[in-house]
Amino acid sequence: MTKIDSSPAGRRWLVTGAGGLLGRELVEQLRSRQLGEIIALDRAALDIRDGAAVDEVLRGLRCGIVVNCAAWTNANAAETAEPEALAVNAHAVRNLAVTCAATDATLVHISTDYVFDGTARTPYAEYDTPRPVNAYGRTKLLGERAVLELLPFRGFVIRTAWVYGGHGRNFVNTMLKLEREHATIEVVNDQVGQPTWSRDLAGRIAEIDYGTAPAGIYHGTNAGRTTWWELAREVFRYAGADPDRVLPIPTSARNDPAARPPFSALGHERWRAAGLEPLRHWRFALAEAMPELAAQVSMAASTAATASPAMRSARGVATRPAT
Repeated sequence: MTKIDSSPAGRRWLVTGAGGLLGRELVEQLRSRQLGEIIALDRAALDIRDGAAVDEVLRGLRCGIVVNCAAWTNANAAETAEPEALAVNAHAVRNLAVTCAATDATLVHISTDYVFDGTARTPYAEYDTPRPVNAYGRTKLLGERAVLELLPFRGFVIRTAWVYGGHGRNFVNTMLKLEREHATIEVVNDQVGQPTWSRDLAGRIAEIDYGTAPAGIYHGTNAGRTTWWELAREVFRYAGADPDRVLPIPTSARNDPAARPPFSALGHERWRAAGLEPLRHWRFALAEAMPELAAQVSMAASTAATASPAMRSARGVATRPAT
């Protein structure tokens, strides 16, 4: 558990799942903005599947805002482990919502574009009917419903997609790594969505005025849309590599256990109800993120190059990125 007393603002935040990609970025954003006391809990500090532990911790801390970044995010694994995914993505979220309702706390829950089936041809609005096509999406939708049911006036669901950043494994740093290791790579070109920089998303979560913004669903993705293949080409281009080394393949060539929505771009109209503009275009975000992300991958590669041969051979290489 990490406590950061950084301003006299009087607001106490609790971030669950604080060890993950978005959670770590959010804690950094809250700290840099000096928004009050920030309590960051990773899974080891609080297993949100344990309802009694959640109740004890939340009642003891008396936080005004709880942001849940904890999730089961492996869509393929969820197909054969749906009960386990359900425990994290739905039942655990209900645990948080129950105690937040009892303690008058606001709950901000992070969800996904995968609650939609991908049959749309224009970006999904916040009020469109979800129809998930895989176990991961089904479990995330149940988590959303728990928040909206139990906290109709203090529950915020922020759907996001294709998140990348400087903490943990994600598509962009995987592409940077594979660019250094392979002459060509194959990436799917028939899924359309919105790459989202974790720093932009975390900044938006931090800047919402939860006292005045309408509760409910918001879409926290960078604007615009693209495919995984086009995104990979952009990453190569920013890295100074030939984007033609990225070869397009259909989703069917991957034989993934979990179906993917072919189109999952999200609309952003509700931000204006909260007095905010939608997040910037994904290309601008990627351009700003790339120098930092490329430097991280380069440093990791240099460190790996100095490792023993036995350690290097044990690492292995993925020839096709997880998309």
